Amino acid sequence: MKSAVENLNPTRVRLTVEVPFEELKPSLDAAYKKINQQVTVPGFRKGKIPARIIDQRFGRGAVLEEAVNEALPKFYTDAVNEGELNPLGQPEVDITELKDNELLTFTAEVDIRPAIEIPDYSGIEVTVDAVEVSDEDIDKSVEQLRERFATTSPVERAAAEGDIVVIDLEAKVDGEVLEDGVATGVTYTIGSGELLDGIDEAVTGLEAGGEATFTSELKGGSAQGKEAEVSVKVSEVKARELPELDDDFAQLASEFDTLEELRGDSRTRLERSKKFEQATQAQEKVLDALLELVEVPIPEKLLQDEINTRKHNLEHHQLGQMGLNLDSYLEMQGKTAEEFDAELKEQAEKGIRTQFVLDELVNKEQLSVGQEELTEHLMRRAQSSGMSPDQFAQAVVEGGQVPMLVGEVARGKALAVVVEAAKVVDDKGETVDLDDEEDETGETVEATSETAEEPAAAEAEAAEAPAESEEKQDKAES
Repeated sequence: MKSAVENLNPTRVRLTVEVPFEELKPSLDAAYKKINQQVTVPGFRKGKIPARIIDQRFGRGAVLEEAVNEALPKFYTDAVNEGELNPLGQPEVDITELKDNELLTFTAEVDIRPAIEIPDYSGIEVTVDAVEVSDEDIDKSVEQLRERFATTSPVERAAAEGDIVVIDLEAKVDGEVLEDGVATGVTYTIGSGELLDGIDEAVTGLEAGGEATFTSELKGGSAQGKEAEVSVKVSEVKARELPELDDDFAQLASEFDTLEELRGDSRTRLERSKKFEQATQAQEKVLDALLELVEVPIPEKLLQDEINTRKHNLEHHQLGQMGLNLDSYLEMQGKTAEEFDAELKEQAEKGIRTQFVLDELVNKEQLSVGQEELTEHLMRRAQSSGMSPDQFAQAVVEGGQVPMLVGEVARGKALAVVVEAAKVVDDKGETVDLDDEEDETGETVEATSETAEEPAAAEAEAAEAPAESEEKQDKAES
């Protein structure tokens, strides 16, 4: 077999492959065997039909077509390896010549990873926010804890902001009650903004047994986006009572004996959290600076696939769970469809560039991933997915996603190398030491490529089998 590579552009090549006919013999024998098992010829036992009879009955061209389609994946893979290419996705295959007992020639066009030159990144310098915890921050943290220990009790007065009301709702559109527009016994905190627009004004001032009507645009359900007339009836009003901020509260809400000790612990936790945020900010800024240094051509098809995947995930998963569609989402965001598409393209481009650059860094720095590192990463991913580690691991293995996880860890290590080489200062001019920073849970910060917009579709694996040839055996010559 002979092969030649023609560079069509920095991200696409055309392979021209010539295969001597004798190299097709194993596939030709397999084709005769397969046809033998599929057809019946009077006078011959199944599986024992001579090749010449198959040629006479079904045509040599049918056998050649079966043999070529069976052999193409191997010849294509051999040509890719010979050319030391990193293909992305399925190739477009065209059989240009097929001479029986002489020669098979085909071409295969495929996107490839571009060649990337990683420049010296040791001069990268970024500025991040300084870690500052004010008394107001501590007050807010303690107040949030205090809110968690609030108690409620029924009151015989008009409802006010901050009160909890138990309500029944009925929504009508065009005078008709919606099938999914009735709810009873709903608990709602006035001012929380968790229900319909206009609900706060409607229930404020009502006592138990009071009723009101208001109009609101429905956020979900069968009439999503439509204006509805909503009737609300208050069945109960409850007041929230917060515990006193004293040592008794500290003992109730924590392991500390005094309020001062509780506030001190809040300061420590806030500082740890802000340091984690600072480290994440440093990673993002260093990555942005690195991408500015590197020219990365992007395959057009890969980019379009990535855009489509991101848009699909947003429309059919994220927004669907929120009861929104793309139009309502854009309206909430105050964006036009054109602005949304432009942002999506920018995010997809950054994700692909990030992966290409960090993967090249992995190779340049000869980084590897150990079993312990992979296990730790798997545990974190399982936690964020809401699955148990065993369930997540099983899903990863069954889905063939282990190489993807290895790639994520390796890219994280590559970014960590660049962050370590960079100079990071805060907005007060102080040098920031990112070694062994911990987040609010006490987990050590890990620099990962997830700080950037990772491709949702990632990159397609090299095709193990090229698409069926576009030019069939009408070029075959007997």
